[in-house]
Amino acid sequence: MIDFKKYNIEMWDNQKIESFRKNLLAWYDREKRDLPWRHTKNPYHIWISEVMLQQTQVATVIPYYKRFLEWFPTISDLAVANEEKLLKAWEGLGYYSRVRNMQTAAQQIMTDFDGCFPDTYEDIAKLKGIGPYTAGAIASIAFDLVEPAVDGNVMRVIARLFEVNYDIGNPKNRKIFQAITETLIDPKRPGDFNQALMDLGADIESAKNPRPEESPVRFFSAAYLHGTMKKYPIKEPKKKPKPIQIQAFVITNNKGEYLLEKNESNRLLAGFWSFPLLETQIVAQQLSLFEIENKESSTLSQKTLFEKDYHLQPNWLEQKFPLITHTFSHRRWLMEIITGTVTNDKLADNKTLVWVPQKDLKNYPLATPQKKLMASYFKTSHL
Repeated sequence: MIDFKKYNIEMWDNQKIESFRKNLLAWYDREKRDLPWRHTKNPYHIWISEVMLQQTQVATVIPYYKRFLEWFPTISDLAVANEEKLLKAWEGLGYYSRVRNMQTAAQQIMTDFDGCFPDTYEDIAKLKGIGPYTAGAIASIAFDLVEPAVDGNVMRVIARLFEVNYDIGNPKNRKIFQAITETLIDPKRPGDFNQALMDLGADIESAKNPRPEESPVRFFSAAYLHGTMKKYPIKEPKKKPKPIQIQAFVITNNKGEYLLEKNESNRLLAGFWSFPLLETQIVAQQLSLFEIENKESSTLSQKTLFEKDYHLQPNWLEQKFPLITHTFSHRRWLMEIITGTVTNDKLADNKTLVWVPQKDLKNYPLATPQKKLMASYFKTSHL
C-alpha cells in the first residue's frame, strides 16, 4: 500500500468508503447494461470479452464475442485453432497481436493448468497477454477475488474523485490509481464493483461529453464539488501518428481474378491477406493528402519495383482513385490505388500469392485497411 499523503491524496475514512460502495452498487444494480458476458461466471468467456473491449465499443464487440464462442467454444478449441480462422474471427477489431496472445495463453492453460482456467490472480497474470487490468477483471468477476481492475475508464473516475494530479497516460502512475481502487473495492461484491466503475467511466463520466450531474457518486467527487471536472483526468496529448505513403496494387488476370498476398512477416498485420502493398520511401514530416512531392515519379518507380518484385508485367491502367487513409496508433497510412491487368498470371514463388474471384475475397482474413481499399476500388471502378 502506498502513502497517499505523499501524492497529496486525502483518503476517506471507513464510513465514507462504505457509503461510496453502497451508492455505486445501488446505481449499478438499477442501471447496469445487459451484456452477454454478464450472464456467466465462465472465466474463458469473461476473458474473451475483456480483451475485445480493451479498444472497442460494447455495441461492436457483442457480435464478435458471440461468433468467437461459436467458432472456439472451449479453451482447447482456441489452443488448436487454425491461424487464418483465428484472424478471421478477429477481423476488424484491430490489435491482432492480442488474439495471437490469447491462443498462446490458451496453450499455456492446456499445458500448465490441465486445461482448466487458473483461479488465482497470480496464475492468471502469468498467461501471455494478460496484464494487471485483465487479470483483475477475470479474478474479480469470475472468481469473486478482491482484486481491482483498473482501466482508463476507472482511472478517469478515480482522478476526479480525488483530484489526482498525475498523468493517467504515464505507466509509472498506475500504482496510484491501483492503490486507491484497492482501498475502495467492495470485498463482498468485487466483480460488480469493478464493473460499476467501468460503466460509470464509459458513460456518465466519459472522456467526451460527461454528465457529472447524473453521477451516483457526484457528492463524493472532489472535482465535482470544487468545480474542477474539466481539469481531470490529467493526460498528456499523444504524439501524432507518422504519415506513410503506401501504393496498393489492384491487379487482375484474364479471368477477372484479383491478386492477393499474404503478409508472412512478423510485422504489422501479419497473417492477413491484401492487395500487394509497397511503401514509398518518401515520408515527409508535413505529408498531407494532396502534398506528396514527386508523386508521379514515385508512382512510376513503384510500378517498376512491383514488376521486378512480383515477376509480373501488368498493362497499367490510368483510372484515378481517391486516396484512402487508415490510422494506426503510431502511423497513418495514405494509400494510393494503382491498377493493372496481366495476361501471363504465373505467380512468383518468393511470396505467398493467390488469384481470387471477387465473390471469394470475403473468405480470406482481411484487415480494415484492405477492406477500405476494396470498398473504394469497387465503388470507384463502377462509376
